[in-house]
Amino acid sequence: MTFLVFLGAFLVAIGILVTVHEFGHYWVAKRLGFKVLRFSIGFGKPIIKRIGAGPDRTEYCIAAIPLGGYVKMLDEREGEVPAEELPRSFTRRPIWQRIAVLVAGPAMNLLFAVLLYAVIAMIGTQAIKPVVGDVRPGSPAALAGLVPGDEILAVGDHRTPDTGELEITLLDRFAGGGAVPLLVRTAGGPAHRVMLRYAGDRLALTAPGKLLPGLGFDLASGTATTTVRTVPAGSAGARAGLRAGDRLVAVDGHRLANGNQFVAAIAAAAGRPTTIEIDRGGTLHSLAVTVPAVRVDGRMIGRLGITISEGPIHWPPALIVRRRSGPIAAFAVGAERTWEMSSVTVQMLWRITTGEVSARNISGPISIAEFAGISLYLGFSAFLSFLAVISVSLGVLNLAPIPLLDGGQVLYQLIEVIKGSPLSERMQILGQQLGIALLVLLMSLAFYNDLSRHWN
Repeated sequence: MTFLVFLGAFLVAIGILVTVHEFGHYWVAKRLGFKVLRFSIGFGKPIIKRIGAGPDRTEYCIAAIPLGGYVKMLDEREGEVPAEELPRSFTRRPIWQRIAVLVAGPAMNLLFAVLLYAVIAMIGTQAIKPVVGDVRPGSPAALAGLVPGDEILAVGDHRTPDTGELEITLLDRFAGGGAVPLLVRTAGGPAHRVMLRYAGDRLALTAPGKLLPGLGFDLASGTATTTVRTVPAGSAGARAGLRAGDRLVAVDGHRLANGNQFVAAIAAAAGRPTTIEIDRGGTLHSLAVTVPAVRVDGRMIGRLGITISEGPIHWPPALIVRRRSGPIAAFAVGAERTWEMSSVTVQMLWRITTGEVSARNISGPISIAEFAGISLYLGFSAFLSFLAVISVSLGVLNLAPIPLLDGGQVLYQLIEVIKGSPLSERMQILGQQLGIALLVLLMSLAFYNDLSRHWN
């Protein structure tokens, strides 16, 4: 059932975002006098087809493969065009109009993100303050002077009002190298600055889920009931006597607030005897186990080989930040948020290309489907936020100067301006082959990241 929900949420999200993108191409092409032959959501054989009432007889289709779409325009490169219609062919229109049509798809995705973020701002959002939880002794965070309860107000000059902003800003600063100044406020005291330094492998630090553990601190979190979901036969958890449905209460006498604390406690107990307290049917039991050590990313951590699940998370009211904007202010918030996310996307892509940020941050369709399903479970605003993030990514990625993408086609038009004539057919074919190779490489990496994350 969960798989079907995730798949359904993924297909709905892709359908909406592709429709928005292709509508941008379609709308501008129509306004500028291009002849549009087909507007298709999906690829392959049309399942639903309608012929437009206008003189152009444009076909509107929903096709069998719902993983993309296209707008087909009259183009003499794809077949013979009657002489009277040549002025409406794509290649015969002024170059600035061709560029406008090509840019319109990504631009529509970015405008859609502005709208989504504005709607979210009007509905109201709830975020969590970046307050320090546990600090591991001897870690970069401990050496900097961070203590549990510190609220991180800013990274450098960039304000960090919530946990999401903190992690994005920290990732950006550490990928750039050097020490990072933090503005923090200890409970009951004035704001002061500390200097966070990291002497290890910065590339490994930028991998998903590695940033805060690598710096040696966690953020304060809410409480949630944690239960054992599965216990594979032969696993260390099975040898300890754990069963599906057991509620996890404590590790080595330390009560657990949530699943993250259990995972962290077991990871830190690699190779040593550990006591796990559980609640089984209302009766407390104490189980002893020596936690096996496994090597992950060059270091040994503890693993029991089980899976766990959490109930609803309850956050302390002091950690919650609530925001809500009126209609006019909401669109300003939407524009600002879209600009910030676009800038972060461009910077991360560049740093991945130059080797400053781990390529593990590239997610594929499996991860995107999971995020879609999880956001749908979390509620309407969370799903809108997911759509906005993917819409920004789709808009920015399509502007990349890679043949087959809109940005690559814009590059062809600019070369024509400089040359005074179109790029040769041979060079265009070579560019398409290069574009296919790059996209296949990118998709292969994204699939590998998705699968390796599940294997781990």
